[in-house]
Amino acid sequence: MAKSVNKVILLGNVGKDPEIKATASGIAVATFSIATSERFKDKTGNWQDRTEWHNLVAYQRTAEIVRDYVKKGSKLYIEGRLQTSSWDDKTTGQKKYKTEIIVNDLSLLSGRGESGEAGSSGSGASYSKSNTASFDQRGGAEDYAQSTEITDDDIPF
Repeated sequence: MAKSVNKVILLGNVGKDPEIKATASGIAVATFSIATSERFKDKTGNWQDRTEWHNLVAYQRTAEIVRDYVKKGSKLYIEGRLQTSSWDDKTTGQKKYKTEIIVNDLSLLSGRGESGEAGSSGSGASYSKSNTASFDQRGGAEDYAQSTEITDDDIPF
């Protein structure tokens, strides 16, 4: 069988505060959406903006990071995979579909208290399933952001 790839990469802003729930077995689940935008010229030569909304789901430690550090307006870099689920609507009997992005890696790009404002320096704190220990050793994204704050003296131009 040929190799296949299911990978999504997004850079955008959170549309509203994430919803955090837990499964019956106690696993944390965060659901939230982010917006990505593209700018293009239409047929008449005028610039147009198109915004696309993406539904995301994070589990376990990633969901806890989302709960603690992500809020409306936060700028995020996300890596994940597409997952589509289907069910039969109880009232109409129609088959319904929902496509979501399952988050594997998450980077917090907004600085502390910035909520994704333009021109932010960004903290660059990141989390992925594979770096749980390194995230915990740093003491959290907020402490990491303080220790790596960028000033005008750090910019080479």
